[in-house]
Amino acid sequence: MTEIGIGIIGGGYMGKVHSVAMNSVGAAFETNLRPRCEMICTTTSEGAAEKARLFGFKRSTDDWRELVSDPKVEAIVIASTQDTHLDIALVAFELGKPVMCEKPMGMGLEDARAMAAAAEKTGVVNMAAFNYIRTPASQLARQIIECGEIGELTYFRGEHTEDFFADPQAPATWRSHGRSNGNMGDLAPHIVNAALALAGPIKSLVADIETVHKTRPGENGGTVEVTNDDQSQFLCRFESGVMGLLYISRVATGRKMGYIYEAFGTKGSIRFDQEDQNALWLYKGDQARGREGFTKILTSPEHPDYWAFNKGPGHGTGYQDQIIIEAHDFLKAIEAGKSLWPTFQDGVMVSEVLEAAWLSQEERRWVNVDEV
Repeated sequence: MTEIGIGIIGGGYMGKVHSVAMNSVGAAFETNLRPRCEMICTTTSEGAAEKARLFGFKRSTDDWRELVSDPKVEAIVIASTQDTHLDIALVAFELGKPVMCEKPMGMGLEDARAMAAAAEKTGVVNMAAFNYIRTPASQLARQIIECGEIGELTYFRGEHTEDFFADPQAPATWRSHGRSNGNMGDLAPHIVNAALALAGPIKSLVADIETVHKTRPGENGGTVEVTNDDQSQFLCRFESGVMGLLYISRVATGRKMGYIYEAFGTKGSIRFDQEDQNALWLYKGDQARGREGFTKILTSPEHPDYWAFNKGPGHGTGYQDQIIIEAHDFLKAIEAGKSLWPTFQDGVMVSEVLEAAWLSQEERRWVNVDEV
């Protein structure tokens, strides 16, 4: 086994789960590369020191450049705000250090393309952090589709729905301002990534994007204008010719983690709901008359990556386990010296779809993704 020094930039929610993952992945997967939590960076030196103590890092800093350039930091996880992604990635790649970056990459398509170009130019291992598609059930869904078990796809529907902003009296936060912090920047990348993974590249789309609650109470009284979107939907055609529909919302009352997809094929269909993440529903078209119906498949050690967490079928995995699987993929890529899916270029494909959706909204027309 070989140690590798990990640096994590960002000490918030995602910084914490990535830290837990790096502390756990070696034991869960018995990896050849064993992460050493070397340094963490947050916006203040006091906060960074506290996060280092809590998350098990040897050192801390409030300067991401110090972390990236430190010789004992050999691989980097970017879990900071989107306006920092580009600069951090460019410096890391110049130093030859592998990077995993939280979605979406950068402030928009221009940043994402610059990051992917730097990764390609330097040949350094890179990974875009899309965790939900890594559940054992969703990995199984990809296998079922790719092997033709439900035949040729005829339709794909996906949604990512939550309700953390459903209450119009919920106070404004940083999420209320800036396109990259809105529903399309926050939730949409996940389900777009799922659509690309399960049904292939999207060729064209027509989008409708809306701000439902246009003002919110301010933290210090009064009202504040909301400058980004609450929900969106778009019809799409995949390059294969398959028809699709995506819906994304942060105001979907009652939904907590509605990462949902359905894929219909000529021989069967599948459906999945992240709120029941350890089950995949499969319909086979060859069932006897009067016995037709969906079969609920509970994830088990026979399914991808499940075995690393427990040996009991139906016992299940959770959110943190998705991040541990992500860490495992990152370590495997570093060990092999070759990036694994989803790479920064895959992240660019997600950003291109989102940019096309914005163009469709602005010009009120169908847009080919290759226009952006």
